[in-house]
Amino acid sequence: MSDLAPPAHFIKNAIDEDLAAGRYRQVVTRFPPEPNGYLHFGHAKSIVLNFGLARLYGGRCHMRFDDTNPTTESMDYVEAILEAVRWLGYDWGEHLYFASDYFETMYRCAEALIERGLAYVDSLPPEEIRALRGTLTEPGRDSPYRNRSIEENLALFRRMRAGEFPDGAHVLRAKIDMASPNLNLRDPILYRIRHVSHYRTGNAWCLYPTYTYAHPIEDAIEGITHSLCTLEFEDQRPFYEWLLEALAEAGVFSRPLPRQIEFARLNLEYVVLSKRKLIQLVEERHVAGWDDPRLPTLAGGRRRGYTPEGFRLFCERIGVSKADGWIGYEVLEQAMRDHLNEAAERRIAVLDPLELVIDDFPEGHVEWCEAPNHPLDPERGKRRIPFTRRLWIERGDFMETPVKGFHRLTPGATVRLRYGYVIECTGCDKDESGRVVRVHARHFPDSKSGTPGADRYKTKGNCHWLSCDHAIEAEIRHYDRLFRHPRPGTEPGPDGAPRSFLEDLNPESLRCYRAFVEPDAAQVPPETRFQFERHGYFVADRYDHRPETPVFNLTVGLKDTWGKIQR
Repeated sequence: MSDLAPPAHFIKNAIDEDLAAGRYRQVVTRFPPEPNGYLHFGHAKSIVLNFGLARLYGGRCHMRFDDTNPTTESMDYVEAILEAVRWLGYDWGEHLYFASDYFETMYRCAEALIERGLAYVDSLPPEEIRALRGTLTEPGRDSPYRNRSIEENLALFRRMRAGEFPDGAHVLRAKIDMASPNLNLRDPILYRIRHVSHYRTGNAWCLYPTYTYAHPIEDAIEGITHSLCTLEFEDQRPFYEWLLEALAEAGVFSRPLPRQIEFARLNLEYVVLSKRKLIQLVEERHVAGWDDPRLPTLAGGRRRGYTPEGFRLFCERIGVSKADGWIGYEVLEQAMRDHLNEAAERRIAVLDPLELVIDDFPEGHVEWCEAPNHPLDPERGKRRIPFTRRLWIERGDFMETPVKGFHRLTPGATVRLRYGYVIECTGCDKDESGRVVRVHARHFPDSKSGTPGADRYKTKGNCHWLSCDHAIEAEIRHYDRLFRHPRPGTEPGPDGAPRSFLEDLNPESLRCYRAFVEPDAAQVPPETRFQFERHGYFVADRYDHRPETPVFNLTVGLKDTWGKIQR
């Protein structure tokens, strides 16, 4: 398995320095999602980074759920996240953890802070706490409850745990510095009262820690050495370090303490990677669920036919940096295309069928033609394709009046039917509206591919085909980009006002149509991937594909058509 560890990796360099200095003996990382939604493509970068570095250094990576918010989390999300990480190719072994298992320890840590005069119970309403916090240019102001005695704070905090107060009556805050230029050090909130049942702890708690408070403690409990976060947590690192130092001085944790390092998150064009926006897309039914192949979730990518190897290759190519930037979606598509080119066997599909009749081919006769399963890998062998009098070809492969440069079927022209015979077009049939409904041709019996003398026939055109008597009708789901704009919702509307990202949705992001595929392509199990020759890479739908009713999803085309359009 290929992992993310390039030579110039600044996080790798930091780890090398820590190990050389003897600060840590074993590298321990963690992947800590909140179970309030499905994992998206940005999480893939973090997964590959954390698990990859742990493997590189012979350490371990913990799978941990930061489940401190009972109002949005569920076991369904936990199971979906675990499935996605396994699908990407990573295993946490025995190291599966939940923040909710540490609630008692976190509570004791809070009491330790109170006893050292480093935390206090604030009884101001939430809006007044916000008003006193200050701004980027103005310092905050002390709460009137900031100087409560240690005894009073302990008593109130224990009553908060006992459920004596309603939601919002009190909060526990760290006592740091209301004049700090870093807003995250202006007495951040550590605990809130929430009379809500937790999906794992039930009603055992009505007092829940904030993520900012819980996360450093979780890292310290588990012995994490390098806590790798995206850049939005950079301003919170001073609190991370303040909290762990305070608890170490109180004797709760021993040194060395975890080290937080930030890296740039994934910003990918033509998608949104905000969990809030993804939830909105799902709940408002702009997509067909968390695993809709247009949605940039790992479940959606899997259903679309994206591969774990493709995601890992993508992560290697984009690398890790300290500066935010935008990655073109075509970079992800090319990674998938490069892997599928090697991994996917070839099959034939006719997506816009037009009947071709070989008038001089015997009625009822079947001729078997051979085609390689993979032209780059002869060891995968060959398959047999039936050739009959009536064939399906692509409508775009015939022009009654050809344009310059058209080298396929046109009256009087000869082409090779791929893996089959050379034919000469003799005419076509039309319906009452003048639309071509059938093409006629004659074949050259000594021109069958792979037979002696067949190479005597030189043609400019090459068409693929399927037997009308044997091909299986299939549903094709043609997925395109979910948004028309590379950065959805970032440009102002006609009146200059901000517009919703929903206004940039692509109404053509999904087109469904009927097509024909080779018989053995219909028989494959779900999630089997093929290159349908000349068209692109497709996957048998994970849920809807059946041999009797095959369904194939377009994964990615053979070429970067979007990039060409943009250029």
